[in-house]
Amino acid sequence: MAKAMAAALAALCTRSKGFPTLLHSQTSTQLNTPPARLLWGWLNSIFNKVDGKRIEQVGPDRAAAEWLLRCGAHLRFKDRPSWNRDYNTLPSGPPGRFQIEEIDATDSSIMHIGFEHFRHLEHVKSLKLNKCMYITDECIGMLHLLAGTLQHLEVASCGNVTDKGLLQVKDLSVLETLRLFDLPSVRDKTGTVHLLQKDLPSCEITAEGI
Repeated sequence: MAKAMAAALAALCTRSKGFPTLLHSQTSTQLNTPPARLLWGWLNSIFNKVDGKRIEQVGPDRAAAEWLLRCGAHLRFKDRPSWNRDYNTLPSGPPGRFQIEEIDATDSSIMHIGFEHFRHLEHVKSLKLNKCMYITDECIGMLHLLAGTLQHLEVASCGNVTDKGLLQVKDLSVLETLRLFDLPSVRDKTGTVHLLQKDLPSCEITAEGI
């Protein structure tokens, strides 16, 4: 993910003609925060920010692809066998030519700020959220933006996701498979899975080691 972040930072600096100014706060919380953690947290929020003008310029799928790759995720476009893993090698073309179909956000820094990118995506069938430190219940709730197309979802090793967040998966009406693993903040594991099975009777749920 560090390489992706570095490449994205270079692109950001090129577009903005220099390194953006880091604002410092005098709150005790930030004073006690290690500088490196503060910097990366700030960069992650910048990389997740939705740019409406960029969406208008290149289309929602291209803008979402740039967001995902900036944050260290991988993606595959519809009708293309290979996965895109490098921000600088995205295919070029007019808006709407390429549609995102699969997303693997393993070890990425995507967060709820960026989930608005999903709003106008109409072809995403598969999403993997594995070892994503910024994924929260709010993120899971925002997956309703993909409810019309999302068929396969994996949520694993995301320590900030709780029972409340997982229960919002019930809104994904066309979901066919749901894989849940290593979610320590989910307290009532059996009850949560039971409710999901009730709300999503056509979905195959795997929850070993949740």
